Amino acid sequence: MTRKSASVSQLNAVSVQWFLPLIWAVLLAVCIVGMPGLESMFRWVETDARQVIYDRAALYELLGRHVLVVGVAAAVTIVVGVAAGIAVTRERGRDFLPLVGQLASLGQTFPPVAVLALAVPVLGFGTLPIIVALMLYGLLPIVRNTLAGINDVDPTIKQAAQAMGMTPWQVLRQVELPLAAPVILAGVRTSVTINIATAALGATVGASNLGDPIIAGIVNGNVAYVLQGALLIALLALCVDSAFNVYQQHLRQRLSAS
Repeated sequence: MTRKSASVSQLNAVSVQWFLPLIWAVLLAVCIVGMPGLESMFRWVETDARQVIYDRAALYELLGRHVLVVGVAAAVTIVVGVAAGIAVTRERGRDFLPLVGQLASLGQTFPPVAVLALAVPVLGFGTLPIIVALMLYGLLPIVRNTLAGINDVDPTIKQAAQAMGMTPWQVLRQVELPLAAPVILAGVRTSVTINIATAALGATVGASNLGDPIIAGIVNGNVAYVLQGALLIALLALCVDSAFNVYQQHLRQRLSAS
């Protein structure tokens, strides 16, 4: 009975944690499907416009493209950022720590618009320039948090693992990375959440996504279009950010239990 009660209470706690991400996801889905039903509200915002609901492309398609662009950029950035952070915490790579830090910071010093302007002549219009811009813009939080997470691991724990006969690779994989995971995940969370909003700039270079209504609204002077794009991007960011938050809490609880 005790084990059963503990399992039920743990399941209830997990359900409560996922309640907020689920709410944001449901609101996003409702807005995607039911945007035409909000015409009267947007008509109040833009009274003189002939059309107030963006219909040049299906919103669910724009959402899928937005998620795909951010997902691809995040996957590459995570691999590069975590690998770079690990490399410069090893004995052979410590001399490259300042260089890696400066290169990661370089992406933040250039505004995404400037990166797009430089990338388009080389890569052409479309999805690739915005992916490059998102990778550069999202690298710094991941690199910094990887460094912080690994460097914060208690040296005595690593020494104990080495004393047990673990190889350096085993210490990294079984000790350092699991203990640093919550901090690394916090960097990934920051990177992805920021890039969800930044990806809207891709609409300026032909990368169709949720930025399309915003750019169309700016070009045509239609505030209703701008609000629709901004609302969908905000809900997507809140959904993803809250999901990351739940996973972070899960990691911390698992580390505390062990």
